[in-house]
Amino acid sequence: MSAYIARRILLMIPTLLGILFVSFVVVQFAPGGPVERVIAQLSGADTGGSSRISGGGDFAQRAPGQLGAGGDAVNSKYRGAQGLDPDFIKKLEAQFGFDKPAPERFALMVWNFARFDFGKSYFRDVSVIQLIKEKLPVSISLGIWLTLITYLISIPLGIRKAVKDGTRFDTWTSAIIIIGFAIPGFLFAILLIILFAGGSFFNLFPLRGLTSDGWSQFPWYWKIIDYFWHLTLPLLSMGLSAFATMTLLTKNSFLDEIRKQYVMTARAKGCSESQVLYGHIFRNAMLIVIAGFPGAFIHAFFSGSLLIETIFSLDGLGLLSFESVLNRDYPVVFGTLYIFSLVGLVVNLISDLTYMWIDPRIDFEAREV
Repeated sequence: MSAYIARRILLMIPTLLGILFVSFVVVQFAPGGPVERVIAQLSGADTGGSSRISGGGDFAQRAPGQLGAGGDAVNSKYRGAQGLDPDFIKKLEAQFGFDKPAPERFALMVWNFARFDFGKSYFRDVSVIQLIKEKLPVSISLGIWLTLITYLISIPLGIRKAVKDGTRFDTWTSAIIIIGFAIPGFLFAILLIILFAGGSFFNLFPLRGLTSDGWSQFPWYWKIIDYFWHLTLPLLSMGLSAFATMTLLTKNSFLDEIRKQYVMTARAKGCSESQVLYGHIFRNAMLIVIAGFPGAFIHAFFSGSLLIETIFSLDGLGLLSFESVLNRDYPVVFGTLYIFSLVGLVVNLISDLTYMWIDPRIDFEAREV
């Protein structure tokens, strides 16, 4: 077991290097960049997502005096830089690290990331680690609670549907699940806001943040109530399709196992339906459900929350990553990508180890890697 875990951990290194390398190469050919963003900000042409960037004030104050007659040819590689002093452009490049060749920049980034040193944001006077820590409470709340609630509801419901396959219960629950899966999460979120958050009908739930003003002064029990009060609508919006996917996956997995020969043998030996279902079928049927856990967890924890964070004004990692891409804040982009990838690889390893715990017949260590 220890040898298998060690091999998997060692394989994470080239995987992370490959992810970073491909992303770094793509960024080199992507239009725009932090230098162009600052230039556009100085010229007043930055009206997109980067208009929220702060921190280039020092250059903004000096920009009017940086105009020179000989800069057009030198600055032609940057859009909008014609007429700016070449020395000013060089200072911008040095500030963002673009005065070094690409291979050197990539090697430096890999060395820093190996020590979990992600540097500072280009446009905010704060480290990448600090930014991630500030956004983590939102993403942790959405990801963990969504995954936990989804599994606690979908697995029992899926088992029940498998046992009652073809009955009225199975038919009407399937209809509800299919309708829920077909509704986009962001559209359902808007509907919930209209109905229950002061849109046109009731004003029962808040629309911003994870806690109310003065939360720290609340009694402990009211803090818990207030916390889940804020999470109710976002979790409902994100969980709609997750419930459908996990429920149907569980049902189909159990149906496949119910039809196998060992189930008929167990029944012939006099085992009760409960013993057959939870003593024999459950262990085998849950393998495919566990296989989907890493993807479901990562989706709920990171990527799945972007639109919901935007609609409900929740400032989490999904929104941070999206705005960083728009603003070409490369330290934040690569830092969050590295952490997301590392978490995904670790969760996949934990999933494989859970396989072995549920079914001892599975032995990854005996397989060729």
